[in-house]
Amino acid sequence: MSPHNETAEETRRVYSGKIVQLDVSRVTLPNGVVTELELVRHPGGSAVVALDAQGSVCLLRQYRHAVKGWLWELPAGKVDNAEPPRETARRELADEAGVSAREWHSLGQVVSSPGVFCEVIHLWLARDLTTVARAPEDDELLEVHWLPWEVAWSMAVDGKIRDGKTLAGLLRARPFFDGVGKDRLAAGQTITTVEES
Repeated sequence: MSPHNETAEETRRVYSGKIVQLDVSRVTLPNGVVTELELVRHPGGSAVVALDAQGSVCLLRQYRHAVKGWLWELPAGKVDNAEPPRETARRELADEAGVSAREWHSLGQVVSSPGVFCEVIHLWLARDLTTVARAPEDDELLEVHWLPWEVAWSMAVDGKIRDGKTLAGLLRARPFFDGVGKDRLAAGQTITTVEES
C-alpha cells in the first residue's frame, strides 16, 4: 500500500442537515491500520481580509452560539451551490460588511479542523473598496468594525481574536504591511501557498 493513500471500505451517512452531513467510514490508513472515522462534510467557505484606503481592516464582532458568546471574525461565509470561492467572498463581504472590492488577491486556503471536519476555507485580500448596501441574514447577530491594521494584529497576537480563519487570514495578509506584499501588489502578483504532496 502506498504510504500516501488510504482506502475507504465502507461509509454510512448518519445525519444530513441544511449545511453539513455526518459520515462514519471504515478506512484503512496509509500505515495499514483499519479504523472507523467520523467525518463532518461541509461545502467549504471563504473569508476576506478587507483593507480600506486608510489601512484599516474590517472585523466583525459576531455572536456565536457554539461558543456562547461574541467572537471577532473576518467577513466570511459558506460556498453556496458549488459557486467559485471568490464569488462567496464577494457576496459575504457585501452582505456582512457593506463593501465591494475591485482588487482581489488569493491568500491561499486553510482547513479548519481536519481531524473530523472536511471544510476548506479560501482566504482573500480585498482592496479598492466601495460602499454597498448590507444584507445580513436574519440569524446573523454582528457589528461591523474598521480597525487600524496594527490594532487588529495586536488583537490576534494577544488572544482577543480566537477564530481560526481570522487568525490565518491576518497572518497571510501580514506581508502586505511588511513591504514584501506591497511589491507583489504593485506587480499584480498574489501570495501563493506550497501545495502539499
